[in-house]
Amino acid sequence: MTGARFLEKNVAIVGIGQSEVGRPSSRSAMQLTVDAALEAIADAGLQPKDIDGVCSWPGDNSNGSSFSPVGPLAVLSMFGLDCNWFSGGYEAAGPLAGVMNGAMAIASGMANNVLVFRTITESSNRTSGSKDQSLAAKSGPRDGNFMWQWCTPFNVLSVVNITAMYAAAHMDKYGTTPEQLAQIALNARRNALLNPKAVMRKPMTMDDYFNSKMISTPLRMFDCDVHCDASTAIVLTRRDRARDLRNPPVRIEAIGAAMNQPYLWDQVDLTANATADAGNAMWARTDFKPSDVDTAQLYDGFSILTMMWLEGLGLCPRGGSGAFVEGGGRIALDGALPLNTNGGQLSGGRTHGMGYVHEACTQLWGRGGDRQIRDPRVAVCASGGGPLAGSLLLVKD
Repeated sequence: MTGARFLEKNVAIVGIGQSEVGRPSSRSAMQLTVDAALEAIADAGLQPKDIDGVCSWPGDNSNGSSFSPVGPLAVLSMFGLDCNWFSGGYEAAGPLAGVMNGAMAIASGMANNVLVFRTITESSNRTSGSKDQSLAAKSGPRDGNFMWQWCTPFNVLSVVNITAMYAAAHMDKYGTTPEQLAQIALNARRNALLNPKAVMRKPMTMDDYFNSKMISTPLRMFDCDVHCDASTAIVLTRRDRARDLRNPPVRIEAIGAAMNQPYLWDQVDLTANATADAGNAMWARTDFKPSDVDTAQLYDGFSILTMMWLEGLGLCPRGGSGAFVEGGGRIALDGALPLNTNGGQLSGGRTHGMGYVHEACTQLWGRGGDRQIRDPRVAVCASGGGPLAGSLLLVKD
């Protein structure tokens, strides 16, 4: 970094909240959202009236779809907030875009205290037999999407079909083995056993992994995230104000949201996609290095995406994620780089991006209980797969 002062450094996370994580939940999407939001606001030592900004990704873009059933306008109205700024919208750098947008709103003076949330109810939606899940459902609007119009005519009906190509390409190019890929799922399950909110809390062995159903070769059932109903929220504020609040500020040290390639999931380097774009952009905004990271909370919608993020963020060499995770020791809670310490989305539940930020703060504030790692100060979060890539570097002040 050449001395530039990037504005996200003036923003801190000061409170976190999360509803129950149900599979499914008996609570409505709005109830889950209110639970998470009130917990985050109270955790920061604030009251709802102190919130003057609300942000979410993707917002209520599908009129109540289980992928995003509650948007900023609903929350603004539910709490009766007087907001100076609010934002939602799908076309952005994936699930962490809400955090980035909220940080920029504070840094630019549009708001002082921003509530950022993400609500998802895909589990209860599936029990009803509905098939309106974004990305997974074959529908007229989805098939007309810029990306999907090139996929569904060729019987690529789900993201798992695309990410299976990533895994196959990684194995072909770098010699990555199924046993190495399995370590992402096995590590997530071990950590989930220590997380009271985790959806999957039954021990899993390597044999269990290999005996699980093949979904799209070479990805098995345990390579795929676990749908749930949940809401996760954080509160952002100016760093100078944060020191007067309840928790030690978690500074947003750097953000990465670059995409230096077409918005397509298949006409790019299948072994990397946009992970390196986001990672390089993030590291260019800080003097910290990958070796400074104490814990990584990386997107595991599918296990291969976690390995791509390890490489894209420079946490291991390009093509070296298989060797890096082999045996599971390096990524364990007591390893060199504790990974997805709450069980991630593979076992903790698909909270879709915001869960990684919640867990990073949980670890940085020493609240992890049985899964707490030793004295973390720097955490990296990354979310998205394919061209939806965004990353955050968080530092405890």
